[in-house]
Amino acid sequence: MAKSDISLGGRDILDLGSLSNEEIALILQTAAEMKKIMKRDIKKVPSLRGKSVINLFYEPSTRTRTSFELAGKYLGADVVNITTSSSSVVKGECLRDTILTVQSMNCDAIVMRHPIEGAAAYAAKVAKPVVINAGDGAHAHPSQGLLDLYTIKEAGKKVGPGLKMAILGDILYSRVARTNIVAWTRLGAEVHVAGPMTLIPHDIEALGVKVHSRVEDAIEGADVIDVLRIQLERQKKGLFPTTREYARVWGLNEKRLALAKKDVLVLHPGPMNRGLEISWEVGYCDNAYIRDQVQNGVAVRMALLFLTLTGGKHFENLD
Repeated sequence: MAKSDISLGGRDILDLGSLSNEEIALILQTAAEMKKIMKRDIKKVPSLRGKSVINLFYEPSTRTRTSFELAGKYLGADVVNITTSSSSVVKGECLRDTILTVQSMNCDAIVMRHPIEGAAAYAAKVAKPVVINAGDGAHAHPSQGLLDLYTIKEAGKKVGPGLKMAILGDILYSRVARTNIVAWTRLGAEVHVAGPMTLIPHDIEALGVKVHSRVEDAIEGADVIDVLRIQLERQKKGLFPTTREYARVWGLNEKRLALAKKDVLVLHPGPMNRGLEISWEVGYCDNAYIRDQVQNGVAVRMALLFLTLTGGKHFENLD
């Protein structure tokens, strides 16, 4: 892999808006090299040997936490997982003290998920190690946005002018939606959103998207459909009548999928509520790239750790 003049060494990865198009391209290019490592019988290189990564998660996670853990281990780093439900946080320790405690252990990177918007940015101000935002409230999820871009690129589509992207469901509480909207609109794609009006931010059009009151209008002729998880924990707020009603009016099923282009990519950040926002048939159809997203998530997170902790100076250690 050719060395790039662009360096992300020592950079915090807090959102996609703070990354240039060239830096995003470098991450995706590096992820392609990382995926080659994942395909080997022995998935191990010494690129981050001697480095330590701490995954600090204040919310439940399977895909993101596990993929960051595997990413670090595949690159030779020492990785420690901290789930706050079994840490000193339950004893009343504040975020600042937790971050400073972790920093005192001389780690090189902190991968953090937190339910409050801006928590990762705060951690980056407090801590010296690299901070990678693994999701902060409804604000941003940069590694998810990058793996979605990589999945679309790998499938042979280019996010840019002429590509129609549809995002369906819970836009209001979705950090994935906000992240992808920022990336896709900046790259010139046409972004359409649809969902119950109670789950659509009132000012969403200011981000350059078109809002639809019908799913059918949003996905007609779409190249990519991103189906968002309905957060059932919000249902107690009465944001839509019933889950059955939601599936009938807003869920992506085979009939609705037929309105999109034949080679449409169906994405979902997971975990899926099958039979609710996405039907069983669509979730398993040939157009669904959901398992690809999971695999590509490891490659992208390997790229992020490699580029931020080495600056891309040791490409030779990828061989």
